[in-house]
Amino acid sequence: MKVIFVKDVKGKGKQGEVKDVAEGYAINYLLKNKLAIEATPGNLKALDAKKRKNAQQEQKEKEEAIQLKDKLADLTVELQAKSGEGGRLFGSITNKQIAEKLAKDYGHKIDRRKIELDEPIRALGYTTVPIKLHPEVSGSIKVHVTEQK
Repeated sequence: MKVIFVKDVKGKGKQGEVKDVAEGYAINYLLKNKLAIEATPGNLKALDAKKRKNAQQEQKEKEEAIQLKDKLADLTVELQAKSGEGGRLFGSITNKQIAEKLAKDYGHKIDRRKIELDEPIRALGYTTVPIKLHPEVSGSIKVHVTEQK
């Protein structure tokens, strides 16, 4: 019996897959527990429409990420911190502080986990920080750390 998986079933199939399974397994387990639906022509058309819609949504998100990447490339985030001799900071600048400053000053809400700072910034000056905006789109921003008076 052909079924369309609605949810992932370990060892059998992933969501959205069309597979041939034993009739008893399909009726008594998959259909009963709403893990799959029968692969009728109408259900197959609905699945195709859903896949096309998801592809369009993914493309739209990617285009938005590219536009945001271009905007962020021109920005320089200005942060202030207390420092000691030789430009070493007391403490450090973290990705959370960079994300808050971007949201406050420029209105770009970027999740702090997308700011890929290998280790916190501990010195005055300019630093280029990579940002992962989309699985296929990465950008970077400049962060300028100045001494707090």
